[in-house]
Amino acid sequence: MLFLQQLINGLSVGSVYALMAVGYSLIYSLLNFSNFAHSAAVAVGAYATLWCLSLLIPSLELAIPVGILMAAAISIVIQLVAYRPLLKKNARRIYLLIAGLGVSTISENLLVIASGGRFQGYPVNFSTVSLKIGGLSIGMIDLATLILACIALVLVQLFIQKTRAGLAIRSAAFDLDAASLMGVNVQKLILIVFAIAGILAGLAGTLLGAKYTVYPTIGGLTNKAFIASVLGGLGSVPGAVLGAIALGVIEAMVAGFISSSLRDLFSFVVLVVVLLFFPLGFTGKSSDDKA
Repeated sequence: MLFLQQLINGLSVGSVYALMAVGYSLIYSLLNFSNFAHSAAVAVGAYATLWCLSLLIPSLELAIPVGILMAAAISIVIQLVAYRPLLKKNARRIYLLIAGLGVSTISENLLVIASGGRFQGYPVNFSTVSLKIGGLSIGMIDLATLILACIALVLVQLFIQKTRAGLAIRSAAFDLDAASLMGVNVQKLILIVFAIAGILAGLAGTLLGAKYTVYPTIGGLTNKAFIASVLGGLGSVPGAVLGAIALGVIEAMVAGFISSSLRDLFSFVVLVVVLLFFPLGFTGKSSDDKA
């Protein structure tokens, strides 16, 4: 019974990792670099929801969309201010990665100044009622997190597979230069991808804030999303989801059966072991076959 309980917990946490990991993979599939400024969008989503609940709208259902929109906006701003100038200069991808790390550090420090560095919970009363199934007890927040994350991931997959913009993203992921020569507005497409990544990051931030608390370095949890995207295969959206769910379940099992203090250790050990035997991740896609 403990196994099933931890499995459910792992799926809930893994679904949040998946939201962040898909953003990583989408941007990597297009631009071939890891957006370490992704953490800023997660933190902004969490804090925007917190401040909206505290100062403007005492309703979580209305505050969450505000947090998501603010995260999408900051993601677009990061692309325009930090990445686009470098891309126009055809800078090496390592410079984009360094710029992302700089943006992440700046955002964390600004949030420390704005919030005082305190841990804060959403000023709303969550239902403490749990769904009882046999001997299992499923928290309503965990259930809501899993459902919302699954809906968001399905919508993103449908967007990529069924829309003209999604077709453009898939073609650009295969060859960005060729897509540009075929008439695709690459700059607009990059903005769309960053907006999608920001929306998913914002939703992840609001859910993390609801499940735990809000603090300036909450975006640091994107490190787990990065691990998940590497496990699944960088540039692969299904692989990112698979890697995130696997990582969430592994962490839950380690916390439940060994020790919660060893959870992060096991995450990085799994990453090293997988890369030793599967250098391209679970999906095994090459850098020329992404998204």
